[in-house]
Amino acid sequence: MPYTIREDDDLELILKKIRSREESLKKLEELSNLGSWEVDVATKSSVWSDNTYNLYGVDRSVQPDLAFFFSLILPEDLPLVQQTISNAFINGRVTSLRCRAKRTNGQIIHVLINGQVIYNEAKEPIKVIGTTQDITEQVELQKHNRELANLIEQSSNEIYVIDATTLRYLYVNRGASKALGYTPEELVLMSVFDINPFLSKTEAEQMRHEVATFGTSLKRTVHRRKDGSLYHVQAYIHSIKYNSVDAFVIFDTDITNMIDLEMKHKMQSTILDHIHDSVISVNQEGKVISSNKGTTRLLGYKEEDIIGQSISLVYDIHNALTFEDIQKRMRSREQFDIEAYLTTMSGERIICDISVTTMRDEASNLEGIVLYSQDITDKKEAERLLKEQSERFAHQANHDALTNLPNRTLFKDRLNQTIASSNRNNEMFALLFIDLDQFKKINDSLGHHVGDEVLIEAAKRLKSALREEDTLARLGGDEFTVILKNIKSIQAASVVANKIINNMREKMIINGHPLYLSSSIGISIYPNDSTNEHDLLKFADTAMYKAKDDGRDNFQFYASEMTTLAFERVVMESSIRMAIALEQFIVYFQPQINPQDDSLVGMEALVRWQHPQLGLIPPGKFIPIAEETGLIIEIDKIVMRKAMEQFSRWHQAGYQPGMLALNLSMKQLSSSNFITDLYKMMNNADFKAKWLELEVTESQVMQNPEASIEKLNQLSGIGVELAIDDFGTGYSSLAYLKKLPLDKLKIDQSFVRDIPSDEEDMAITRAIIALAKSLNLKTIAEGVENEAQKEFLMQNGCDTIQGYFYSRPLPPEQIEEMLKGTSKNSTRL
Repeated sequence: MPYTIREDDDLELILKKIRSREESLKKLEELSNLGSWEVDVATKSSVWSDNTYNLYGVDRSVQPDLAFFFSLILPEDLPLVQQTISNAFINGRVTSLRCRAKRTNGQIIHVLINGQVIYNEAKEPIKVIGTTQDITEQVELQKHNRELANLIEQSSNEIYVIDATTLRYLYVNRGASKALGYTPEELVLMSVFDINPFLSKTEAEQMRHEVATFGTSLKRTVHRRKDGSLYHVQAYIHSIKYNSVDAFVIFDTDITNMIDLEMKHKMQSTILDHIHDSVISVNQEGKVISSNKGTTRLLGYKEEDIIGQSISLVYDIHNALTFEDIQKRMRSREQFDIEAYLTTMSGERIICDISVTTMRDEASNLEGIVLYSQDITDKKEAERLLKEQSERFAHQANHDALTNLPNRTLFKDRLNQTIASSNRNNEMFALLFIDLDQFKKINDSLGHHVGDEVLIEAAKRLKSALREEDTLARLGGDEFTVILKNIKSIQAASVVANKIINNMREKMIINGHPLYLSSSIGISIYPNDSTNEHDLLKFADTAMYKAKDDGRDNFQFYASEMTTLAFERVVMESSIRMAIALEQFIVYFQPQINPQDDSLVGMEALVRWQHPQLGLIPPGKFIPIAEETGLIIEIDKIVMRKAMEQFSRWHQAGYQPGMLALNLSMKQLSSSNFITDLYKMMNNADFKAKWLELEVTESQVMQNPEASIEKLNQLSGIGVELAIDDFGTGYSSLAYLKKLPLDKLKIDQSFVRDIPSDEEDMAITRAIIALAKSLNLKTIAEGVENEAQKEFLMQNGCDTIQGYFYSRPLPPEQIEEMLKGTSKNSTRL
C-alpha cells in the first residue's frame, strides 16, 4: 500500500518511510519478475533496479547506459526497439514492445518492455522510465499450445470435445470433420447421439459414470457419416475443463478393418473348432501356442492341457522324421505333408496325415509352424489289409497251394527273366525237369492225402539241394522244375542233380508209412541247347523221359555227350570217396633249392592218386571235383598226415630235409576244428611245428581277409611258417597283406615261364621280389625249368627256387636216395 508523508513528519521518519517503500517496490518487482529502470535523456545514462540486473544477468558493478542496453538486444529485433522508443517521444504515451535479448551467459530471453517519456514544465523530455519483464516461459508455453492445437487439428484421428452435461459438441478437429463428412460448424450444432445411431441414453449415462469414477472410459461404437454409411470406432474418453466448462475429450480411431479382421478370425476360429481334425500351432522353441477343439476330439487334450507344453507331448519321438527335422525343413519351405505317429492323452499311438505350414511375421521371418493333423489309422489299416489281401491273391495266383512253390505261371516268368539276364551277362544256366518215380502207385494205394504229404516232403528235399538264387517250381502233379542260375560248367548241374537224387532216395515216414522214393531228372543247358523258353523246357522234359527209359533214379542231359561227361564226373566223385576210404592217395615231394649254393632248404608235398586200375592219376583230374564236393578236406588231411610222418622218419634217420611245405585249402582252414586236428596230427607223427610251412593261395585269403588273418595268426603263434602261394595272380590288398603273419611269397610259375623273353613277366617278378624285401619276407619261385630263369631270379634276389630245373616231384624213396647223396640228381643239388 502507498506510504503518506505528512508535513509534521521528521526527517528520520520520512527516510524510514521511503526505505520501506523502496523495499516494497523491490519485493513487488521480484514477485512479478519485473525490473524497473530510468534513462536520463540528456546524459543517456541509466539507473537499473536490482531485478533488472538479475534479468539481464549483468553484474551490478556495470554502469548501464542506453548504448549498453542496445547491445543486449538481438540484432534482428534492434530496429523495432529503436523505432518504438522514437515513437514514444512523439506521442508521450505509455508504450509496450516485445523483443529478444541475450543475457551475458549467452541465454536468449523474451522480454516485455513498458516505458513512458517524462517531460518538464516546458514540455521538454527529461527522462524515460519503465519496466522490463522476462516473458520467456509464457512465449514458450504459447508456442507449445499453438503446436499442440495444430497437432490436434491436423490429426488423422477424430478428436471431439463435448459438454459433459448436454453431450453436445464444443470442438471437433479436422480429422473428425473429414471422417464424418460434416463441416466443423455443422458438428458444433450436434450432439453425440446424432453421429452414434446405436448409442442409447442408458449407455451414455454408463459412460458418464465410468469417466467420473475412473477418469477415463474405453468404448467401441459405430459412427454414421453424413451420407448415411456406417463405420466402427474405438473411443477413448477423458474428462477435462474446456473454457471453464466441464467437458469430455474423445479420441476416436477407425477400427473397421480391425473389426473385419476379427470377424474373419472369429469365423476361421469357429470353422477350426467345428472340424474334427487337429490344428496345433507351435512356436520356434517347439512350444504349443494354440490348438482347436478338433485336437481335443482327436487326441483328448483340452486347450489348457496342451498350450505351453512341448510338441513332444503329442508328436511321437520314434517317428522317422523328428520334430527338429521338420523345423529345419520348414526354414526353406512353406508347406509339406508327412505321415507320422501322434500320441493321445490315453497313450494310444495313432498314425496321422500331417500338413505342415509356416507362420511368418510381416517381415517374412519364421515365427512357428502349424500342424494340421488328420487321423488315418483306420485308412492305413484298411490299406494294409487290402495290400495283404492283394499279395495273398497274387501269391495264390503264382504259387502252388500245396507246396507253396512257384507254379507254372511264375516259373515261366522266372525262366524268361533268367534267359534275359543270362543273355545280358553272357552266363550259363541249367533247367532241370524232375519227375517222382512211381508216385501214382502211392496215390492209388495209400490215398491222395498221403500223396500230398509226399509232395510236400519232396519239395522240402528238393529245396535243400539248391542255392538261394535258384528257382524251384511245381508244374503240377509230381512234376517239378529247377532253374540253376549262373553255373560255370555242366558239371555243376550234374552235382545238383546228383544231390537231388540222393536226397530223394532217403526213407520217408508219411503218416506212419515208411516210403522209398526215387526221381528222374532231365537237364537242358542255356545257351548250349537253346535260347528260348519253349525249347529249353521241351528238351529238359525229353531228357527226363530218357532218364526214365534208362531205369529211373538217374539224370540225363539233353545232349548225350553231356550225359557222358556228367556220368564221368559222378564216377570220379564216387571213386574219390572210395580212394579216401582206402587211402589210395600218396605224397610226392618236390625239392626247394637255395640258388646261391644249390643246397636243399625244403620240399613241397604234392598229392598223387594211385588208382589200382588206372595207375597214377595227376591232381588236375581230381582236385577240382574234390574242391567242389568238399572232399578236398579229407584228401588234405591224408597228405598232411603222410607227409609229416615221412619227414619225422627222415629226421629220426639223421637226414636234413628242410621245411615241409603243404598246400592248405580255405575249406580246411575255415574248419572249426582245424587247429585242434593239426596239433593232434603233429603229436601223433612226432613232427615239430618249426619244420612246417603252410601255403595258402592269394585269391583264397582275399575272399575273407579278416577271418584269414585271425586263423593264420593262430598258426603263426605255434611256430608254423606261412606262405602266399601263386602270388601276383589274384587281387591282393596291400593293406591286408601287411597284416598277414607271412614269412614268404611264392612267385607263380606263370610269371617265370617266359623269362627271360618276356619283359613284362620280368618286371612283375622284380616287383614281387622288391615288395617281399620291403615287407621282410622271403621269396620262392616255382616252375623254374632252365639256367636262364635261375640266373635271373638269383641276380634279382630270389631266395628259393623250385622246378624241373632241379627236380620233378618224386616219391619218398627217391627223395631219400637224394638225401643220402646217392641220387643221380645229387650233383645238381
